[in-house]
Amino acid sequence: MQKGIHPGNYRFVVFKDMSNGHTFLSRSTAPTKETIKWEDGNDYPLIKLEISSTSHPFFTGQKVLVDTAGRIDKFKRKYEKKK
Repeated sequence: MQKGIHPGNYRFVVFKDMSNGHTFLSRSTAPTKETIKWEDGNDYPLIKLEISSTSHPFFTGQKVLVDTAGRIDKFKRKYEKKK
């Protein structure tokens, strides 16, 4: 692994999903000016997210991926003719 290509200033940061209010503590180097008091009583930098795994339709199972371009039907039509 190459040395010196990864940042060395990782710190604990709270990420907040703005669509459902879910928060989690992780490490990051992303810059932010906001802070939030976490469950342990300490203040941590806050990074606001528009979507996370707790609100994304793919991970929550609320929405199924749909073939909107009709690729499957196009494939079937193309190879039906060769039969």
